[in-house]
Amino acid sequence: MTFQELQKSLEILGLNNLVTMKQIKSRHRELVKRFHPDSGNDTDGEKIKLINAAFRILSNYLESYRFSFSEDEFYAQNPEERMRLQFMDNPHWGGDRGQHR
Repeated sequence: MTFQELQKSLEILGLNNLVTMKQIKSRHRELVKRFHPDSGNDTDGEKIKLINAAFRILSNYLESYRFSFSEDEFYAQNPEERMRLQFMDNPHWGGDRGQHR
């Protein structure tokens, strides 16, 4: 697989560069329902082949993707938790409540 194939697959499914597997699966199901030849819609059989091929490419990529469980990556993915950790002890931001009476 090439980077271009990966990008083309996202384009075919109408997704951006930052998506979850849940979003990929949901979008694939939506497009299959819309473009499957048995749907009753006047569809091009090649479209469903492209959709399924794009889904396979993205699925294969994610199967071999190495997830990072580092602290830095966790806070990058969860900025609200990073902010809570950064300011939780600051009384101006809600930390240290009840201790200054």
